[in-house]
Amino acid sequence: MSHDVPSFQGELMRPGDEGYPASRRIWNGAIDRHPALVARCLDEQDASAALKYALSRKLPLSVRGGGHNVSGSALAEGGVVIDFSALRGVIVDPDSMSVRVQPGALWGEVDDATQKHGLAVPGGIVTHTGVAGLTLGGGFGWLSRRWGLTSDNLLSVRMLLADGSRVQASEQENPDLFWAVRGGGGNFGIVTEFRFQTHRLGTHVLAGPILFRADQAREVLAFYREFIAGAPDELSVYLTLRTAPPLDWVPEHLRGTEVLLVIPFFVGDPREGEDLLRPLRGFGPPAADLVRHKPYMEHQAMFDAGVPHHWGYYWKSHYLPPLTHDAVEVLLERSWAKGSPASYTLLFHLGGAIASRPEDSSAASGRDAAHAMNINAAWPAGGPSHPDIGWCRQYFAAMEPHATGGVYVNFLHNDEGEARIRAAYGSRYDRLSQIKAMYDPDNVFQSNQNIKPSPAEQT
Repeated sequence: MSHDVPSFQGELMRPGDEGYPASRRIWNGAIDRHPALVARCLDEQDASAALKYALSRKLPLSVRGGGHNVSGSALAEGGVVIDFSALRGVIVDPDSMSVRVQPGALWGEVDDATQKHGLAVPGGIVTHTGVAGLTLGGGFGWLSRRWGLTSDNLLSVRMLLADGSRVQASEQENPDLFWAVRGGGGNFGIVTEFRFQTHRLGTHVLAGPILFRADQAREVLAFYREFIAGAPDELSVYLTLRTAPPLDWVPEHLRGTEVLLVIPFFVGDPREGEDLLRPLRGFGPPAADLVRHKPYMEHQAMFDAGVPHHWGYYWKSHYLPPLTHDAVEVLLERSWAKGSPASYTLLFHLGGAIASRPEDSSAASGRDAAHAMNINAAWPAGGPSHPDIGWCRQYFAAMEPHATGGVYVNFLHNDEGEARIRAAYGSRYDRLSQIKAMYDPDNVFQSNQNIKPSPAEQT
């Protein structure tokens, strides 16, 4: 079968080509899929040509932005991958406080461009996370309690639809589509450009991990629960329960020991932040206090080395209400009962500006949650299997009675089923299904956490 794609100007890679093995490698080394064709696009026209090619041959289709999604949705087995990894431009307009971003860009590239002007967009907590996938799933990170979800800061998108048409979507233009893409994943079309609102952050923040030994965790978690109850929107405090990694910033005497990392991040006057954090930093006392006033970009990159490309990863996730005593007991019992020192548990601190918007203001979830919990099995050797996958599933089940029932769609793996996808969207699922039927009635875009088109809307 010919793999010629009419009018395509970028690079085409197929099995047997020299560049093909590298083209099918993504962040999660547990994913091993073999597309029929990887189409590395140079522009939107290339994406359109690859889409038409896939449709004409009835091949499965996927879209690769940063390739960071744990479920491996960037790769369609036996299908066509529309690969945007060459399209990573970021253009900042400081006068309008906005930034235009191409679909293959990574968050570190957005940070680098916006920080030259003292600006920032709420993004992820790892610089090699892709902008597209994070945004389309809702997205949250260190700045989200101050300025909302990543998708809350989206001003407009350019999109290529299943029928080949090209549209803009914003609050004013195709507002139903704009509502859906802000959290609905890649279900509705191919985004070829994002435009975000930026915020005046400056270049420095007060942040960094406070390390406690595992045997301090019960008392620390009880204190943490009370400490964050009255936290201002300017403060986020994340938790990581793990084996201290052998990284430069980890004190040598703690490397390889079981620890609880309490990670505050304060946006604002550092003197106010110092006063606010004093009780947290003095509790315990900690085994190490690494909080300091430092460049935002330094903090953004701090945890990159703990989740490198091509390790094996398997995730399970919950949204949680404020931590209860029973939930804390599950954390203590399960977090360190893992096999791989690379596996860990992460609790994101939500609320603040995330919760200030109405639940139905976009498709994005989690506005009523206090935390997003990510149980992450990770193994440096890669490959599809590891005993910590069982640990992850059992831990998830043990925490389920203490969770909200919802889940962040970007933390879903590829084996969780339609019920979990519906749980990710709750009451918004039916509206999303109707919009899906309007823009993608044949479900062309299904290499994702798939929202089925509503039969009543199909013609």
